[in-house]
Formats: sequence, structure tokens, C-alpha cells
Amino acid sequence: MAENMCIDSLVNNILESYEKDGGINKAGNENFPNRENVVSILNDIQSLIFPGYKTAEELDNMNLRYVTGQRVNRIISMLTKEIQKALTYKSIQHDENSQVKESHCYGLAEKAAFAMIEAIPDIRKMAKLDAIAAFNGDPAAKSNDEVIVSYPGLQAIIVYRIAHFLHECGVPVIPRIMSEHIHSRTGIDIHPGAKIGESFFIDHGTGVVIGETCIIGNNVKIYQGVTLGALSVKKSLQNKKRHPTIEDDVTIYANATILGGETVIGKGSVIGGNSWITESVSNARA
Repeated sequence: MAENMCIDSLVNNILESYEKDGGINKAGNENFPNRENVVSILNDIQSLIFPGYKTAEELDNMNLRYVTGQRVNRIISMLTKEIQKALTYKSIQHDENSQVKESHCYGLAEKAAFAMIEAIPDIRKMAKLDAIAAFNGDPAAKSNDEVIVSYPGLQAIIVYRIAHFLHECGVPVIPRIMSEHIHSRTGIDIHPGAKIGESFFIDHGTGVVIGETCIIGNNVKIYQGVTLGALSVKKSLQNKKRHPTIEDDVTIYANATILGGETVIGKGSVIGGNSWITESVSNARA
């Protein structure tokens, strides 16, 4: 009995801290998206990109339509709910006195979820080009299939392309949850707001950082530890371009740091390892 009383007291203390300090995400459309749900959605979308590689399922011509349809329905249902939460939360944060219409947020959320599914074929084309770039760029790669199933750089890029699409659709929060999830798994940190062209290859990958306003062209190859970041700026400048532009056909070797929104690395440039660059480089070796 004494132990039960002690536990009750401990529980009461924790509940009081919830009331006092907040930090609890209760169920309901008016609250923050759930990380576990978002990760589950992301896993399903990744399995649409390259079916049969990520999950322990046996696919054949007989069941592929059924499995795909089942997955699409699950994504639309779950993603709509989580986007609705994100939109409602953002509306409340911007105007605490507003009467948020959940039906309006639901309509926008459902539209974004369907748009995500509609974009799958285009994202698959981009992901295939990224896989080919990895295979062509790494002599150790034996096949595209090996790249798809095992290369962390490609996994981070695929998640970036998914998150970037949702970011461009105006979906709050959820793209960051996706990008930070894959960041924790691969050590590769790509902000969903960055703009990255075709045939992008990250070799090895651990420690790579690509900032929100970074622009990367086509056929760019970067190695582990590369930072495409910002010079120290005030919070008030968050809507300015803070990160560099990397033009087509650039190679950036390990642990190079390139900073600043006005910094442009010209087409075909090769940036050496451990470089520190805060000024533009025009079609050269640095």
C-alpha cells in the first residue's frame, strides 16, 4: 500500500509538470504531428519509390497492384491526418484568437496528400538518376541494385526529394521530421528547402550538411563531411539566401566547407578536401 501511495505521488508530480511546463502532444487534429506516424508514412513512400528493397515482402506480377494500392490508400489516409494537424497547429500559432476551420485544413491536407502520390513517378525518375550517378561515380559499386539497397547517400537523397516536394506544397513541420529522421540514421543533414538538381551523388556521406537556401545543379558529387552552410546571421535574416549555390558538374571533396548566400561555385569546379570557402569560385580547382 505504501509503495502504491508513493507511485501515485510520483505520477501526480509528473502530471503537475505537464500542466505547468507543457511539452505534451495530445491526440487530436489541433495538435502537433506525431513523429512515429510520419516515419511510418515515409517508409511507405520510400517503398513506393523502390518496391521490394526496403521491406520484407515478396512482390510478383500477381500481387504488385494489390500491395501498391494498399500502400497508397494507407499513405493518403495517414498523411492527410498528419498534414491536417500541422496546418491547424500553424494556423493557431499565427493567430491564437482565430477560429480554425478543421474542414478547411482537412481539404488542404487531403489535396497535398494526393499530390504527393501523384508525384511518385517523377520522384522515382529522379531517384533512379541519383542511383545511376552513385553507380557511375563509385568504382566500388557493383550494381544499381546494390546502391539502392545499401548506400546511405541515396537513402538521404530519396528522403530529401520526398520532403522537398511536401515543403514546396507548403506543408509545415512534416518535411523537417522526415529529413531529421534520415539525418539520425545516415549522418546526412539535408534541409527540405534546398533545391537540388538531377543525378546528385553523396559518397560515404557521414557529416554532410546542406542548408535550407542552398541551390545545387545537375551532376554534382560531394564527399563525406562537406558543409554547404551559412555565415553567422541574425534570426531576422532567416528569409534571405544564406547558403551557397553549386553549379552543374561540380565535385566537392571530403570535409570542405563552403559558406554564404552569395558564394557561387562555378560549373565544372573541383573543390579540394578540407577547403574553407566564403567567396565565389569560377570554373576552377580550389
